Amino acid sequence: MAPVKVFGSAAFTNVARVLVCLEEVGAEYEIVDVDFHAREHKGPDHLAENPFGQVPAFQDGDLTLFQSRAISRYVLRKHRTDEVNLLREGDPRESALLAPPVDVWLDVEALSFDPAMHSVFYQHRVAPALGGTPDEKIIGESVEKLRKVLDVYEARLSKHRYLAGDFPSLVDLSHFPETHYFMGMPYAAVFDAYPRVRAWLEELFDRPAVKKVIALMAKDFN
Repeated sequence: MAPVKVFGSAAFTNVARVLVCLEEVGAEYEIVDVDFHAREHKGPDHLAENPFGQVPAFQDGDLTLFQSRAISRYVLRKHRTDEVNLLREGDPRESALLAPPVDVWLDVEALSFDPAMHSVFYQHRVAPALGGTPDEKIIGESVEKLRKVLDVYEARLSKHRYLAGDFPSLVDLSHFPETHYFMGMPYAAVFDAYPRVRAWLEELFDRPAVKKVIALMAKDFN
């Protein structure tokens, strides 16, 4: 079986999200670079794969997908086994719920955690790279939004080992790319007030798949 193709550099957090899922299930994959400087992401070939001109795009045979969380679900669903079930599908108790915990907490990550994280990253790392000046007001507001999310996470993790329950899932994996970059910025001390969140992140970052993708991120970022 030919390896799937992931279009985009591992340095992009949305690409890293897909890669860590592929690593978790042991699937073969090929990373196809997209040259942003040459604006390949806005060219007709890439737009045929991702109509928004972003990364990642994903190919598995004649199937093409975009949007990292949708791709991640596809990968984890296709390669699900009794040992690797990071969507928790097939669990009778959870399947009976109208809103399974994985879906609920993945929405929290996408709509609350990730935007706050990305805003800080953009102001601190991207804006200066583009010749701009970081907006400290936006950074401060975003860190405050992040604190409110972490308050909820700390309470949740006082009852469960992981966010979706007492099992690792896509929810946890989806948090790692933005968090990895955030921890290298001066604002990382915000996590010091949340010991359960820090313990959860330490366990997350100790996963072999996460370590492998962090190495790929570092290679592509430099």
